[in-house]
Amino acid sequence: MSTFSIEHSDPVNSQILAISEDKIQGFVREPFAEIAKLSGVRLETVHERIRAMLEAGTIRRVRQTLIAPNLADGALVAWRVAEEKLNSAFDFMFQQDPFSGHVVVRSTDQQTPGSEYRLWTTLKVPVGTSMDDHCRVLMQHTGCEKYKLMPAKGIFALGVGHVRRKTIEPGDRSEAAAQMMQVKNVPLTPREWDVLLALKREFEPTELVPNPWAPRAEEAGVPLEEFFQIAEDLQSRKVIGRFSTFLEHVKPSQTGVRVTRFNALFHWAVPAGREVEAGGEVGRHDILTHCYWREGGPEFNNVNIMSVAHGTEKPRVLQHKAAIDTHLAACGVPVAYTNVFWGGRSEIKPSEISPVIHSKWMAQMKESAPVA
Repeated sequence: MSTFSIEHSDPVNSQILAISEDKIQGFVREPFAEIAKLSGVRLETVHERIRAMLEAGTIRRVRQTLIAPNLADGALVAWRVAEEKLNSAFDFMFQQDPFSGHVVVRSTDQQTPGSEYRLWTTLKVPVGTSMDDHCRVLMQHTGCEKYKLMPAKGIFALGVGHVRRKTIEPGDRSEAAAQMMQVKNVPLTPREWDVLLALKREFEPTELVPNPWAPRAEEAGVPLEEFFQIAEDLQSRKVIGRFSTFLEHVKPSQTGVRVTRFNALFHWAVPAGREVEAGGEVGRHDILTHCYWREGGPEFNNVNIMSVAHGTEKPRVLQHKAAIDTHLAACGVPVAYTNVFWGGRSEIKPSEISPVIHSKWMAQMKESAPVA
């Protein structure tokens, strides 16, 4: 039994989490030592606190993230499904589909274009396979009636940092517009896939030790120095994301403490040709964890800039949205339409991206599909 708090709000834990959530960018040979250095907390304490929070569920996972859009074809998917099938469809996509990551039930404050799309997921499939084929298989198993694929055409913000964002004021933003990261597929060799799959696996509490990559190099079947070199090369090719401790931000902790309560998906429709400008101005706002250029099409009133923000109070989240709206107007960016889709029931898991696993999964799903 630990003698210290396992809540994210504990001062020492907050000091660690302000760094470990989203400040360790890229691949680092000694990630916990880097967290200790940047947070000013002793390395032994960093190991101890992160391990305890992971065991308690305050932190839901510790892992090296990937820039998955560069490794697999992906999209945000909105699903239309009958209300009586909503929960079972949610359960299937979360529990049975390793290629669906975020699974969220969303709603709007009033009936608007797209309100009938209640189930939202993120999907990744290996390059060369079909997202439409994957979605059609899911429709057979879930009873969903229709889906809308919205691939990312550009990325302006991608991070977490819930603890750090608690003190952000509406309108707080970087000095410069966010730069768009283009989505492009990066081919890998079989040996690089071996390293990548070992690299991205979640850490168990017992693995939170100095030199955590040595067992992963052994798992991949390569010498440690070669493991490092391959990981660093993958980073230079924009395949590696951040090393991160992911807080459980949807459900309350063991003692009932919540990190956030409201998850908002913001939509804006800006003129064609101004998506990069608008995304840069939206994505520079510190409150946002994600910001993308995605095409919503007529089902969603032709929105093309989407972002996500979290908060503990709904009016405060709307204040952040209003500040972004005001900034866009001040920049002379016309907005033809805007909306907020609020998150309800939600589950998050890393999306699988292995071509081998996908091939086996598709075969299994087709074999077990209900007879129409």
